[in-house]
Amino acid sequence: QVQLVESGGGLVQPGGSLRLSCAASGNIFSISAMTWYRQAPGNERELVARITSAGSTNYADSVKGRFTISRDNAKNTVYLQMNRLKPEDTAVYYCNEVLSTDVDRSIFRIYWGQGTQVTVSS
Repeated sequence: QVQLVESGGGLVQPGGSLRLSCAASGNIFSISAMTWYRQAPGNERELVARITSAGSTNYADSVKGRFTISRDNAKNTVYLQMNRLKPEDTAVYYCNEVLSTDVDRSIFRIYWGQGTQVTVSS
């Protein structure tokens, strides 16, 4: 059974910083891409940042230069460092990982975390 657990969300003032973490646990064999999404009330879920197994990254235009995604393969964890936060960054942030398990190492599936709330407000 694979679980993704996010942490690090909260309330922060505009211009502040937060660091989100998403740790995967279970009988994991290999993790491919790790991605952060967010969803604000009334909006569709949108991609925020992605990092591949090779370390390549891509970002939504709205967060480029402010957010940094990174991963620790030894800990099966992906991070999102968010700086210079704006009120429009307020959303529930979800992590998404494409991974295979020891049950069948050749099949990769998508797993989602439960989400963590980020609120940017004065």
